[in-house]
Amino acid sequence: MSESQRETLQEIAIKLAEDQVKSQMILTGPRERAIFILGSPNVGKSTLINRYLDREESSKTTLALEYSYGRRSSPGQGIQKQVSHIWELGTVINSQELLEIPLRSHNLENLSILLMLDLSEPQRLWTDTNTILNGLKTALKKCLDSSTEAGLKKISQDRVGINHKELSTLDLFPIPVYLIGGRYDLFQNKFDPEIKKQVCRCLRAVAHLIGASIFFYTAHNTSMGKVMKDILSHCGFGAPVNPMRQILVDYNGPICVGFGQDTWDSIGVPPGSLDSIGTLYCRVIPQEEAKEVNLPDDPGKDPGFREPMIDEMRAQRDEQLQTLLKYSELTGRFEKIE
Repeated sequence: MSESQRETLQEIAIKLAEDQVKSQMILTGPRERAIFILGSPNVGKSTLINRYLDREESSKTTLALEYSYGRRSSPGQGIQKQVSHIWELGTVINSQELLEIPLRSHNLENLSILLMLDLSEPQRLWTDTNTILNGLKTALKKCLDSSTEAGLKKISQDRVGINHKELSTLDLFPIPVYLIGGRYDLFQNKFDPEIKKQVCRCLRAVAHLIGASIFFYTAHNTSMGKVMKDILSHCGFGAPVNPMRQILVDYNGPICVGFGQDTWDSIGVPPGSLDSIGTLYCRVIPQEEAKEVNLPDDPGKDPGFREPMIDEMRAQRDEQLQTLLKYSELTGRFEKIE
């Protein structure tokens, strides 16, 4: 057996040992984790959550911030269940206070962020990415004290790899971020190779800069759906240990790069900041202004949000309110006559 083969076997043995250690840590790890999902409008965030929680209900438009949760039992944890808290933000426009709620509601060491971007809208991609990341940074500054920030920085360095040769060029996010390119099926069939190249290069550069993972996804592909569910399960329950087992960087196919597995040379851009990455991208693909989100005048009257018991009680209250208003109006008229 050659020296290179012996080294390969040794590396495999080390990885197996590391996986066993990580699996043991899951059994003794936190019983509660949280996932914060936000991103481009209408990219499929609610549908993704429903599939993760095995819910059959049709997805509704998320108007503001919504909360749901999942529970499961794990071997070695007795009757106690693990809980996965899931937050979804419909839009980051005028939502700075809502951004802070998931960050303040959980231990940040047990929180993961899924930033889901619409690949089928390259002319909005950078606007969405930049707006969301800057909004998150502003919210985190309000939620972090110096001690917590230092602890999270150390964890983020370990996540990328303390010996990563480009660590000094990165501006790591203190919380694990999974950058999800949604609606990949439309992206794959809709655009020419140059647009695909620019989109993939931009998102890989952003992910590398902030120390994120990146994965392209469509609900219409079974294997992608399996990886996506594994990512959510990893964020929500700590298993599987390694949900992203491949490294895929060819812009003619879906991108899949885990934490700390990319380099500036491989991406094809020089080390830089978020602004410099955006400048390179916008030179080729000019961006549209962020669109205002049109919300219904009264979400309670929207047929997509029907809740029979609540709707019946509200109808009774509305009727009582109308009766009181009429009574008040009549009383006022009589007082004027007197």
